[in-house]
Amino acid sequence: MTTFYYYYDSPIGELLLVSDGEHLSLLGFPSGSMARKHEEEWVKDVTPFKEVIFQLQSYFNGELEDFDLPLALNGTKFQKIVWNALMEIPYGTTWSYGQLAKHIGRPTASRAVGTANRTNPIPIIIPCHRVIGANGTLTGFGGGIEAKEYLIKFERNKIKSSLNVS
Repeated sequence: MTTFYYYYDSPIGELLLVSDGEHLSLLGFPSGSMARKHEEEWVKDVTPFKEVIFQLQSYFNGELEDFDLPLALNGTKFQKIVWNALMEIPYGTTWSYGQLAKHIGRPTASRAVGTANRTNPIPIIIPCHRVIGANGTLTGFGGGIEAKEYLIKFERNKIKSSLNVS
C-alpha cells in the first residue's frame, strides 16, 4: 500500500499530512513531541489531501468548527474511545482530563485519558488541544504549548467575535 504525504503551511507551522490515499492517518507538527517528518519511501502528492487542506484552511480562516474527513485511527480500543470523545468537545471550549474521563464513563482514568490524548495521531482535526489541566493550565501538547495556546485562543476569539456580531 502506498503512503502519501504533503506539508501544509499553517499559522502554527508546517504540518505533515499522511494518508493511504483515502484516509488521513497522521498530522504531524514541525516541533514538540509530535514533530514528524516524512519517510523516504512515502510519495509526495497533494492530490489525496485536497479536502484536508480545504478544511484546514477553512478552520484557520475561522469558517469551520467541525472537521468531516475520513480518518484511519490506529490505536487501542481505549485510545479510540478517547479520540472519538475529543471530537465531542465543543469548539472554543476546553475540558479537563478529569471531565473527559467522566465523559467516557471512566471517572478515575484521567491519567490514562491524558496518555491517550498525547498519542492522538491527528491533532487539530481530533481536537486534543481542547483538553487542559484541572486547574486551567495548559499542559502537554504534541505541537508544543505555544501551538496549543494559539489554537485555544483562536477558537475562543472566533466565538467572542461571532457573539459580538449584531
